Amino acid sequence: MGQGLSCASDRETRLVIPVRSGDTETVRSFLERDGDDSLLKLTTGYDRQSALHIAAVSGWIEILCLLLDRSMNPDVLNRHKQTPLMLAVIHGKIACVQKLLQAGANVLMFDSINGRTCLHYAAFHGHSDCLQAIISAARSSPIAASWGFTRFVNVRDSKGATPLHLASFQRRSNAVQILLDNGALVCTSTGRYGFPGSTPLHLAARAGSLDCIRKLLSWGADRMQRDSSGRIPYVVALKHKHPMCAALLNPAAAEPLVWPSPLKFISELNQDTKILLERALMDANREREKNILKGTAHISSSPSQFDVELDDNSSEISESELCCICFDQVCTIEVQDCGHQMCAQCTLALCCHNKPNPTTMCPVAPVCPFCRSRIAHLAVAKIKTYRAEEPDYVLDASPSSRLSKLRKSFNFSEGSSSFKGLSAFGIIGGGRGSGRIAAESDEKP
Repeated sequence: MGQGLSCASDRETRLVIPVRSGDTETVRSFLERDGDDSLLKLTTGYDRQSALHIAAVSGWIEILCLLLDRSMNPDVLNRHKQTPLMLAVIHGKIACVQKLLQAGANVLMFDSINGRTCLHYAAFHGHSDCLQAIISAARSSPIAASWGFTRFVNVRDSKGATPLHLASFQRRSNAVQILLDNGALVCTSTGRYGFPGSTPLHLAARAGSLDCIRKLLSWGADRMQRDSSGRIPYVVALKHKHPMCAALLNPAAAEPLVWPSPLKFISELNQDTKILLERALMDANREREKNILKGTAHISSSPSQFDVELDDNSSEISESELCCICFDQVCTIEVQDCGHQMCAQCTLALCCHNKPNPTTMCPVAPVCPFCRSRIAHLAVAKIKTYRAEEPDYVLDASPSSRLSKLRKSFNFSEGSSSFKGLSAFGIIGGGRGSGRIAAESDEKP
């Protein structure tokens, strides 16, 4: 019996050592010479790490492929019931993550430490590429049909935390944005059975992450929701000495605009249109933030993620291209059904609302301010850019070039009157026929 254990230990050592060192040829020759698939079930002593776990942690993609080609179970568990996929996500080994997902690794396995899935680990460690790969795999896996994709994105660990809670607490703003874009519930609480708990906004306030707080607020996080101790996020930020976070979370401060995610046409936006509207939302809220933070000791020096350097050779924009609502910004958004165009900020003023609670979001789609027809689809407008050396205009439909060339006209900094123009023109009650129709001549009424 002792001899049998010694032989098994020797075989285990001969396999584990080359796997840890990344010696692909030695592993291949060992697998081909032995020919017994039972060695694939061998694990290390205390942690019970299989060769697949070790390859995933180290990022040895070739060895990982060799083991999977031998029909090794991709969901083999270690001592803490962690799968190779979990360990690959923890260490940010995206190539191994993708290969394991292709091999059919289960994304809905829970470990025994905190009852977390691979999605929790990706959010906790902030590996955005791994997070996106898991979400994409979950959409096309049987989980989306049986368990529910939204339920998966909002899955809880043993302490009631969702991936959004963990990303907010760890200051992973990119992970927060990815989760929000894919249906994470911004006001979900760690409490269960009707008892209060911490929201992602509470945890972001505790961690002092301005970027996470901005994103959560712009998606409708409630500043007045209380945790299990009866504290709102503002009090949590004050307790942990984050004055700038507290200023944004102060219930007395102006409420930010909220991304209108419940609207159907917003969820169907193409990437270029979404970028333009997100730019307008972030800049409008950043102006609000500057006004709020004037009274604090420090002003945030972090630039907007959408800041673009001005081009001294920017094309001149014809006045006919200006938004007919605010007469301040370039028409960058087009209502596809009727063809009317307006700037991104005026579009957001139609669609967005001042929070405080996602339950107050209006499910009814807004109407075009010019023809009063229901807005069903939005797209990037084609801009006529005029150059001094060319007699005829150039029709520029490239969103990337438009963002850099039209920055002067598409400016959301101080002095912008886009939102003021909405009330000045009585956009809710009238304005019929005052907009510019795409592809029509300026002389045509």
